Amino acid sequence: MAALIPGALLGFAVLRISSSQSESTGWPAYGGGPENTHYSTLSQINKENVRELQVAWTYDAGDAFQGSEMECNPIVVDGVLYATTPKLRVIALDAATGKLKWDFDPNKGHRVFTKMRNRGVTYWADSQGQHKRIFVVARQYLYALEAATGEPVKEFGQNGRLDLRCDLGRDPAQQFISNNSPPVAYKDLLITGSIVAETLPASPGDIRAYDARTGKLRWSFHTIPHPGEFGYETWPKDAWQYIGGVNAWSGLSLDSKRGIVYAPLGSASFDFYGANRLGDDLFANCLLALNAETGERVWHFQTVRHDLWDRDLPAPPALVTIHRDGRALDAVAQITKSGFVYVFDRATGEPLFPIEYHRYPGSDVDGERAAYMQPLPAAPAPFARQMLTADMLTTRTPQAHDAVLKQFQKIRSQGQFAPPSLIGTILFSGMDGGGEWGGPAFDPTTGILYINSNEMAWILQLIENEPSNGQPATGQDLYIKNCATCHRADMKGAPPEFPSLVHISERLNEEEVREVVSQGNGRMPSFARLPGQELNAIVRYLEYGENLTVNGGAQTVTPIDLKYRFGGYNRFLDPDGYPAIQPPWGTLNAINLNTGDFVWKKTFGEYPELAAQGMTNTGSENYGGGIVTANGLFIIAATSFDKKLHIFDKATGDLLWETTLPFAGNATPALYSVNGKEYLVIGCGGGKSKAPTGAIYVAFALPGARYAAR
Repeated sequence: MAALIPGALLGFAVLRISSSQSESTGWPAYGGGPENTHYSTLSQINKENVRELQVAWTYDAGDAFQGSEMECNPIVVDGVLYATTPKLRVIALDAATGKLKWDFDPNKGHRVFTKMRNRGVTYWADSQGQHKRIFVVARQYLYALEAATGEPVKEFGQNGRLDLRCDLGRDPAQQFISNNSPPVAYKDLLITGSIVAETLPASPGDIRAYDARTGKLRWSFHTIPHPGEFGYETWPKDAWQYIGGVNAWSGLSLDSKRGIVYAPLGSASFDFYGANRLGDDLFANCLLALNAETGERVWHFQTVRHDLWDRDLPAPPALVTIHRDGRALDAVAQITKSGFVYVFDRATGEPLFPIEYHRYPGSDVDGERAAYMQPLPAAPAPFARQMLTADMLTTRTPQAHDAVLKQFQKIRSQGQFAPPSLIGTILFSGMDGGGEWGGPAFDPTTGILYINSNEMAWILQLIENEPSNGQPATGQDLYIKNCATCHRADMKGAPPEFPSLVHISERLNEEEVREVVSQGNGRMPSFARLPGQELNAIVRYLEYGENLTVNGGAQTVTPIDLKYRFGGYNRFLDPDGYPAIQPPWGTLNAINLNTGDFVWKKTFGEYPELAAQGMTNTGSENYGGGIVTANGLFIIAATSFDKKLHIFDKATGDLLWETTLPFAGNATPALYSVNGKEYLVIGCGGGKSKAPTGAIYVAFALPGARYAAR
């Protein structure tokens, strides 16, 4: 029933190839195809033989480091698996053997100090099949590689890459922009979202389309509208010049037949205090449908108005077909961090379940005006709990219960859309969902949507910034202003997402700290915009604790200088580091989108050390999506602590098989066939919540004499 695998590797994703080709042999795109349904018609591995699965091959990329992760969903095209490693090397493997065919390293001239998440690559071929390319984003660059060799395509951009900091209407040297999810390919276009800074200054999250052959910009959609554009009136008049964010960091979905691309957009930066962006803030937190050929808006729906909770749409929507009154309806299903599923007509944006607008309390924070109405679907029912009350607090031990109760009594817990506060507000479900970037899987044969969900409460608190009172800035002032939102004023951060900077001099020398601060690394933005004296003062403060005064007069106040900052990314935990609430701490959910009813729901994941003490079936945080198959399987890894890969009966949720991976599989697996033999592959990288890290891809198959059996 269980197996242990040695070794270490990571994963990646590709796009293009038709749906029928995806279903029959390969896994040609992130999420299985441009529709992002995570569905496969492959049937060799089935409910009768699944217990016979064995390790077919492993590949250890060998470049894991402290805090690294692997979130890549590998793609498989023409018998070749394309993926990425923790240090963003692109690798091409023989999909039947795991043997390396080529690798590409975008890090030449750069040292990798911090984690860089990547969830996939994109495959594109021209209509004649003469040009086949792999596209990947590393740091601020979009690379085009020859699919056969991994060599950069010289005619694309500048010698095989283009700089995503350009074409945003702002100084490229002062922008931080990257992408941890792969673009989508449509005809000869490559359409991409981006990842930008969570705090200000931040780059705008424009959706852009590039010529797949040359890298020339073909169209751009301003997600923060410029004067005269739709939605401009929902912002302050100059916000388009200084606000950032509103970006599609989680990936895109594509209806190739209709020529519509769907972008799930995030919140505006700064995430938690919006005094400088009063209004509804279109297109923040919108599901946005664009004409893939031209970039023109087709329709949109805003799930959160004037977001103050980091309620980004966390995953590409699934393009589904549901059935109503004997009619088939093409639809788009969008999950949320708050635990809801929105379902819209794919062409018109008409809601296919009623959406109700509810009143919520206003903000008592100076300068803030929270939206008083927010939309929620009447069905399906939420797949995550919505309100944390005292009777839901942990009873794991009496001591743990007493400790979290005392903390709970000092802060606010008022359910969804309770505004951030200075005393602390419970956000439940938390900043990592509910639903997360792994996204749902959809079974077109039954209309059932499968969603893995987190059940973690977080504490959202604002802290007033000290006024400068006309005094010159110091290194500490500049650190608080530019760095404390992620790394906290005490430098302890919120590992592993935001590492501690305490005693950083023991890990990095002054030159290395300066490089990271000035150039950025991983999801940390570049601070190259800062004058040299200010950058130097931050570096000296971090490295030596010096608090230098910056010459040049008093600090100036700009539209991005706010009265309040974020108190840090704080999970609500008990004194032993476990969730402060009663289980389940993670769930799997099967929802019939034809009716909106739940088919089944079960606890998902556990903590091995608690299970050894008899506290089993608790659930746990889980990252990465699943696969549903036509012949009855739901396949998912995702659980952060038990490191397991699971296969369930899709109809009942009963566990059919599981195995222990070398490191947690916080990624989406891929299912494919080579020469008639079916393989299941998963990237095993660990790294979540201080878990051990690795860099291993593991592929499973049936024994040699058995794989021909259906």
